[in-house]
Amino acid sequence: MTPDALRALALSNPINATILDRLPALGLDQAYLVAGCLYQAVWNARDGRDPGWGVKDYDLFYYDPDTSWEAEDAVIRRAAGLFADLGVEVELRNQARVHLWYPQRFGTVIPALESSRDGIAGFLVRCTCVGLSAAGDVVAPYGLDELAAGILRPNPRTDNPPQYRIKVDSYRARWPWLIERG
Repeated sequence: MTPDALRALALSNPINATILDRLPALGLDQAYLVAGCLYQAVWNARDGRDPGWGVKDYDLFYYDPDTSWEAEDAVIRRAAGLFADLGVEVELRNQARVHLWYPQRFGTVIPALESSRDGIAGFLVRCTCVGLSAAGDVVAPYGLDELAAGILRPNPRTDNPPQYRIKVDSYRARWPWLIERG
């Protein structure tokens, strides 16, 4: 799969296209639409489903060295207004803050991330490490071949077997053709 093919599949979901069209209005550094709404568009295309089928929420990453909750909350509130008419849940996370809340949520300490790309590279399942900027830049630190082939494998950078298992079982329940490889 090429970056152009991923971009086309992602943008076939009108919610993704609208979010990316509006994203620059937030004025965020290193802003990317990430994860489920992108890789699910690929898997849904293979199944002949609507590109937005099964998308729980639309995740946006950005990077701001201000790690205060107040700064992130202000961005979350601005985004809520910007995307309110879409009728979907849009979640924003400042990647500079992830190390502050990650241990409590996932039980594992991680080092501070240095960029949004760093955050994208840390998803539990390697092929799901994808992001798309409003300018159309595709971030796929492990490539796109495994995503296109439906190959699920743990991300050695993010070693959390219980959480990995939850993700893989959830994916395989919806797309049974996905293949797990260690």
